[in-house]
Amino acid sequence: MSKFTLYMVRHGQTYFNIYNKLQGWSNSPLTDKGMQNAVDTGEKLKNTKFAAAYCSDTTRAEQTAQKILDENQVSNIKAPTTSMFFREEFYGYFEGNDMDQAWYLAGAPHGLPTFRDIVDKYSIGKAKDYLKEADPFHQAENNEDYWKRLDQGFDLIKSNPAIKDGDNVLLISHGNTLLSIVERYGNGKYDVTERPANGSVTKLEVDGDDIKVLSFNEQ
Repeated sequence: MSKFTLYMVRHGQTYFNIYNKLQGWSNSPLTDKGMQNAVDTGEKLKNTKFAAAYCSDTTRAEQTAQKILDENQVSNIKAPTTSMFFREEFYGYFEGNDMDQAWYLAGAPHGLPTFRDIVDKYSIGKAKDYLKEADPFHQAENNEDYWKRLDQGFDLIKSNPAIKDGDNVLLISHGNTLLSIVERYGNGKYDVTERPANGSVTKLEVDGDDIKVLSFNEQ
């Protein structure tokens, strides 16, 4: 497998972001500011050559990816490869709910009424487990469900024969997903209780199963 740099970009601002709602597998349109987030990030990355580009199959990710690729002056990629493997965490019953209220219902029975409280004491993975437990349908993804899916996304990228040693790869991602990845591979160096900015860039070094966080939430 090739060793490459993965540029992970959080999608542009959406209406659900403004309303502080859990978005997950649901979707809301990019705002005007969200479209500008994508253009601004594309401008920053316009001279970075990408060997491949990926995003989740949500319109907020697809539109962000396309804007960035349209701004790029040195890559030959016309459109991103989309996959449900790259979707945000599935929040089940709590899809579209107020974010603070949802995490309260997940964590308060354990004496941890906020997302930050859960993460500070345990981890983002534990927050996922608590949310599935609190979901009356138990359809939200717990930590095991989530990583089983997302790891397939990493495998999809790593199996691409077009990606060679030293290449750059673009992946449009989501807030909780970026936090989850940085928690897993960042060796405790980063604050994963604060959501990354829309349009921000997080870089990973991917060498087979060895993944390192090079930077987080660059704006």
